[in-house]
Parts: sequence; C-alpha cells; structure tokens
Amino acid sequence: MSKPVKEMILREYASRLDGAQDAMLISIRGMSAIDTNKVRAKLRPKGIKVTVMRNALARKTFEGSGLEGLSPLLQGANALAYGGQSVVEVAREIVSLLETFPGLELRGAILDGQLFQGKKGVTELSKFPTKDEAIGQVVTLIVSPAKKLMAQIKGPGSGIAGVIKAIEEKLEKGEAIAKAG
Repeated sequence: MSKPVKEMILREYASRLDGAQDAMLISIRGMSAIDTNKVRAKLRPKGIKVTVMRNALARKTFEGSGLEGLSPLLQGANALAYGGQSVVEVAREIVSLLETFPGLELRGAILDGQLFQGKKGVTELSKFPTKDEAIGQVVTLIVSPAKKLMAQIKGPGSGIAGVIKAIEEKLEKGEAIAKAG
C-alpha cells in the first residue's frame, strides 16, 4: 500500500474516531461477511459503529488517544466497536450477541484508560452501570437520607399537630381540657 493511500486511510480512521476515548475491540475472523453485516445491523439502532481496521494503521491512529491501551490486542482480523452512550453499552450489546454469533470473539475494551482484556474482562465491563445509571444511583443515594430525615421530622411533628388540633376543637366546643398524668 502506498504512503498516500495509508495517509488517506489514517485520516479516515481519525475522523471516524474523533472524540472516541472508550471503545471495544472484537475479532471477526470466524465470521462470514453476512454475519458481520447482521451484527452491524443489530448495533446500528443503538448508535454503535463497527469499523474493521488494519492493525498497523490502527496502532498509529490510537497513538496519543485514549484508545492507545488497545494497541497490544491488535492481532489478526479486528474490528473496533464504539459509539452508543458509553463503552459499557457497547459491551452489553456485543456480549448479548455472542450466542447468536459464536464466531464473534471479544478481544478487549478500554474505559477511562483502563483495559478490560478478553472475554472475561469485557463480560465484567458489561455488568458496570452506564453513565446515566450511575448518575441515577448517586442521585438516589443523595436524596434517600433527605427523604428519611423529612419523614423523621414530619412524624413527631404531625403527632403534635394532631394533639394541638384536638385541643383546639375541644376549646372551640367549650369543653374542658383534662390535665394528663
């Protein structure tokens, strides 16, 4: 491949991966072209893209980016899966496709610079909460003590308010209030 062609491919890779800091590497060696297209079709509605990359050019593209940690895994026929809301969503979707497409091999994924290697690592990553789920969990944790505190404050307060209301009603009717104790 000539140098101008390589440079053109590098620019194309760079434009496709612009801003991608997290991604997943899969091997498509044991898959037919039809199955590869079916995988892409299942991932496309979720905003997940799959790009087959030449290993040497992928290494150059990854240099200095958050994807550089994937470079040691570049061996054989690979494709980079990226996009969606996060690499966790990408991992979940691809792990769910393993039964349907047994030729699909999980090489690894990178999230915030941390490498998850092989099927075990990617499966572990797929169990992480997505960014939106994590934010929801944090909000729940923050709001929960406040809700409990309000319930504690309202509990005795509502009891006292009930007693005061009963006393007020008795006084309005002209009834005497008996002293407790």
